[in-house]
Amino acid sequence: MRELDRIDCELIDLLQNNARLSNKELAARVGLAASSCLERVRRLHAEGTIRAIVAKIDPKALGIGLQAMISVRLKQHAQPQVEAFRHHVLHIPEITAIYHLTGARDFLLHVAVVDADHLRELTMNTFTTLPEVASIETSLLFEAIHKPVLPNFRAAASGTRLS
Repeated sequence: MRELDRIDCELIDLLQNNARLSNKELAARVGLAASSCLERVRRLHAEGTIRAIVAKIDPKALGIGLQAMISVRLKQHAQPQVEAFRHHVLHIPEITAIYHLTGARDFLLHVAVVDADHLRELTMNTFTTLPEVASIETSLLFEAIHKPVLPNFRAAASGTRLS
């Protein structure tokens, strides 16, 4: 991965806080010509530094009334079982995030469902039927807060102060 410079870091910070900023406004804030700014943002996308620009949607607007974390322990930790499980859960629409972990549990899955009945059906019909799954544990979420930005340690290391 290419080393990010001060301007790249500033663009990333600005876009993480407001992805709807126009190229003209981005350019003005980082002190570049609009054409140079557009090229930098395009390069950040092409290199995979900026992976996506997404909209945050209120779960209730989509009929989601309950969210949970499901921790999964696999029977074996061999690559074929891990990959089989990973492949399976990638295609389940209720799963919004997948974390492969170390420790007592192998995976942590964030799920969004309509209600408790939907959650029970999901767990009973999806996870308990998989041959590679040894056990699951479900925790209901009272609240899910997602910070909108990632910390930029490269900017901090270079002395760039981002706000």
